[in-house]
Amino acid sequence: MLVFGDSWTFGLGALTRALGYAPRTAATLGAHAVIDGEPGSGYLREGWEGGTYGERIAALPTDAAFDVVIVQGSINDRRRYPEGYDAAVTAAWDALSATYPDAAFVVLGPAPHVLPVDEAVVAIDRDLAALATARGWGYISPLSEEWITEENYLSVIDIGPVGLRHPSTDGHAYLAERLVDALRALAVPAVAAAETPAPGW
Repeated sequence: MLVFGDSWTFGLGALTRALGYAPRTAATLGAHAVIDGEPGSGYLREGWEGGTYGERIAALPTDAAFDVVIVQGSINDRRRYPEGYDAAVTAAWDALSATYPDAAFVVLGPAPHVLPVDEAVVAIDRDLAALATARGWGYISPLSEEWITEENYLSVIDIGPVGLRHPSTDGHAYLAERLVDALRALAVPAVAAAETPAPGW
């Protein structure tokens, strides 16, 4: 499994990166995972290491074989959206699918770090859903599925100086639970198989 995304995938806000939602998801599914998260990164925005999604995808190993590729985010494009957004997403996904043609692809849309949700983030979620659907890729929307609401916001998001409005350790655990349920609901074949890990996982 490859989990690719931004600071949420990086594990920012969790006590350690090993407690982030991505490794927790892989552990629940019994899957080996490569986790590639760069804080600040988006399809249009460069991250802490200077990479956009497209640039980082170009640097992924070409000799790896993944059953599932999860592409998460990103709220980081909200200040640059919409100019060039759809073209950047399309180019990045084209490169990703060409690199791993045998993988099942799932897009995990942006989740809110503040409430009410920024209008640009809502638009990004809508665009990503349409682009993923057009490809036949699975799409999971934490916004429309209301993963984070006023009722649970403070138990999911760390608003202090450490978390900087990223998921807390408990928040990452919660996100992992929701993601596992969503992946199974999508009936991704490799995820269903991972419920009873085969030798080599």
